[in-house]
Amino acid sequence: MTTVLRIPAAPPAEAAAHFAARLTFEADVSDVQADLAAGVAGLVVVDSRSTQAWDQGHLPGAVHLPTALIACQARDVVPTSATVVTYCWGPGCNGATRAALEFARLGYRVKEMIGGYEYWVREGFPVDTAAGRADNHVDPLTAPACGC
Repeated sequence: MTTVLRIPAAPPAEAAAHFAARLTFEADVSDVQADLAAGVAGLVVVDSRSTQAWDQGHLPGAVHLPTALIACQARDVVPTSATVVTYCWGPGCNGATRAALEFARLGYRVKEMIGGYEYWVREGFPVDTAAGRADNHVDPLTAPACGC
């Protein structure tokens, strides 16, 4: 028996439901960048990291709201009609997941940006820092873009 097939693949209908569900909860950095560049109305990107991390660099146009402050401050800075996209450091961190959970508990529509800040930078997208806008070089491991 192969390692991959040790547990059989799900039936197609179950697989379709699973993958469709994942896409209702997640967005990748390329899709978030495209929507921010297009100025999609009603989309609010929230950086849930510390102030020190925010100052080091964050997505242009993002709102800074550390996870611990979401419950008490979200309604003051994010319209309840918005679709929120949360991000934290990267795939090795579940901070964006915790932040998304807080927004969902408050009644917001929310998605998590998979890859986080790490993959935003690795894909060469610009960031805002305490010193201004910074352009990044594309990490050769992420380039060329997959085109998906």
